[in-house]
Amino acid sequence: MIRRIILFFGTVALLAGCNAELGRMPWEKDVGCLRQQLDTPAHQSFAMAANLCQRSNHGTPVPLNLRGAPDLQKAAEEANISYTP
Repeated sequence: MIRRIILFFGTVALLAGCNAELGRMPWEKDVGCLRQQLDTPAHQSFAMAANLCQRSNHGTPVPLNLRGAPDLQKAAEEANISYTP
């Protein structure tokens, strides 16, 4: 039981240490991740932000879910990045 508690708090500490500038958080949606990446002081390009936020399925990139964000859909089209409208 003590081992499980230590493991739980260790995992929470590791997840809390994740920096949003390093990429996608496990619970974050694609739109939120992209907006956060584009608002960083580095002012990344859309392609770089999409690369940090895009999930993969066994090494194959999963299209970004950009429902309800027409501005991000337009940017994805211009950058030739696949997305789900």
